[in-house]
Amino acid sequence: MTFLELLSKIKSQFSVINDMEDEKEIVEQITSGVSFRGANLWVLIFAIFIASLGLNVNSTAVIIGAMLISPLMGPIIGMGLAIGINDFQLLRRAAKNFAIATVISILTATVYFLITPLGEAQSELLARTSPTIYDVLIATCGGAAGILALCTKGKGNVIPGVAIATALMPPLCTAGYGLATGHFFYFLGAFYLFFINTVFISLATYAGVRMMHFHSKEFLNENQARKSQRAILFIAVITIIPSLLMTVGIVRRSIFDSNLNRFVKMELSQAGTQIISTSIDSKQKILDIVAVGREIGDSTIRSAEKNLVHYRLSNYHLNIIQGGMADSAMMVQDRMVQVKGRKNEDRQKLLEMSASITEISTRLESYTQLEEMTPEIQKELKSLFPQISAVSLSKAVQSRRDTTATFHYVAAIISLDRKARLSAEERDRLHDWLKTRTKADSLVVYE
Repeated sequence: MTFLELLSKIKSQFSVINDMEDEKEIVEQITSGVSFRGANLWVLIFAIFIASLGLNVNSTAVIIGAMLISPLMGPIIGMGLAIGINDFQLLRRAAKNFAIATVISILTATVYFLITPLGEAQSELLARTSPTIYDVLIATCGGAAGILALCTKGKGNVIPGVAIATALMPPLCTAGYGLATGHFFYFLGAFYLFFINTVFISLATYAGVRMMHFHSKEFLNENQARKSQRAILFIAVITIIPSLLMTVGIVRRSIFDSNLNRFVKMELSQAGTQIISTSIDSKQKILDIVAVGREIGDSTIRSAEKNLVHYRLSNYHLNIIQGGMADSAMMVQDRMVQVKGRKNEDRQKLLEMSASITEISTRLESYTQLEEMTPEIQKELKSLFPQISAVSLSKAVQSRRDTTATFHYVAAIISLDRKARLSAEERDRLHDWLKTRTKADSLVVYE
């Protein structure tokens, strides 16, 4: 087998042409998912509420459920398709619906976080405020898998998987949290992540449409075609440029962090010494490193400063904090941990005291309730049982020698006029009436 034959065989193995559905049906299917109105809009609102709840209570399962039912992917893929087939009208329609869905999503999340009593940012929420280069790669691969699944017959679980992997809903909810709580940087970071996902899913869709040779939209004249293509190209470039600039910033930050970690590991790590923190002062170009344990020698520090250039950190001045200064830094950190622990203990004690006060208040209310009720019952008894001259109501507890259990009941002590008596029937009727009137679980009448 020749090299060309082998190459042809490999190409046929990766070809998706035979698995593709009808192109017209694919375009109609994607176009139908672009609109946001009626039931589709309500599903979006409910999905945002579910995702916000999941972020609020730090539940990954709830967040995944919200991503599965969210219809946000429709207009994003629609924009990629529109650019790929030169359909300016579809692009304008998809962009309009995308903008409406985004605004409604952020407003819904903002309303939720304004009314929720759980205001503390959880780890699931904070994870959506700091995008990285990996989010760009995930969005690109997810968009490619999504358009491939939409265009072929064996879709399987690809679309739900893409919805989960690209995570469009949580960043919007986090942006709403930032607006509701006044954390503007949370809003920017989360919306930045959402923007990255949107752009690179659309770009992957555009690339997929081009590679599968979709037919471009035909125009009535050549001049209209050129204008539409220029408009689409202009919108695409304007959309791509910010994401590229953001991605460059992410890559630079990732490379810087990697170089810093390698520098600390290779130049400053030694037996008996532990690096507890590293921090950067970008304005003064100072690299602060706090070390505890065996002190790092002056020769090691001078050597490390010379080698900063090998890690692309030559612009920074190395400042090693160790010895007494490091101990002070650790003491401050330990003190902060202790204060936080005490706050948690005090909060727990307050909760326990609050529960005890509530229980005592409930018991006191049950006793004072009988005291306040007695005069009214006395008046009612005069008409029902004229021979009763006085009544006294109180809580009572009975304990027996043969058991450790106690018996709680209401004791009703009555006084009768001279020579007056109650028959057995009257005693039963009095007992039932008093039990009902006092709403007691158990009641005993004493003469």
